[in-house]
Amino acid sequence: MITVVPVTLEFNGLRLEPLALHHEEGLRAAASDGELWNLRVTSVPEPHDTRQYIATALETRDRVAFAAVDTRSGAVLGTTSYHDIVPAADRVEIGYTWYARRVQRSHVNTSCKLLLLSHAFDTLGAGVAGLRTDCENFASQAAIEKLGAKKDGTIRHHVLRRDGTVRDTVMYSILKSEWPAIKRALHERLERHSRA
Repeated sequence: MITVVPVTLEFNGLRLEPLALHHEEGLRAAASDGELWNLRVTSVPEPHDTRQYIATALETRDRVAFAAVDTRSGAVLGTTSYHDIVPAADRVEIGYTWYARRVQRSHVNTSCKLLLLSHAFDTLGAGVAGLRTDCENFASQAAIEKLGAKKDGTIRHHVLRRDGTVRDTVMYSILKSEWPAIKRALHERLERHSRA
């Protein structure tokens, strides 16, 4: 049975540290880089809602949220979380992930996913890591599939979007048995990126 607690993880110039109210200004700046709250298919808070966004993340029982921080500059680049944790099934999901526009399509997402997946499988002993996204968030679906996750299916008419429409949710997962090959592939991808 897994137990997920706040922890600090570091790799490849990035640090995932437990999200806290002192990250408010940095998280607001990250969201403002690209006005990400205007994207209908994400959960990025509007600037005036950043503090409440953090408070909600901290109050949610089965969620452990992180700030993604550049280790050199100390800048907050975005956020990601473990959520929908099912200890008895050794299941954890990774989501509520978004980053400043300037670091999208960089090494940041791959590095953060590698940190979270490594911690989930190699330290916590998870049997499965799930990921989910809006059926209309094609960029997110492509990124999840590039990680090596398998598509489990779609939950139709699942949850409300910020605009009041109801989204279908596309579900993915990585099994513990699949993790070694995926881990190697992610390290290789990061090596290619650093050479480019």
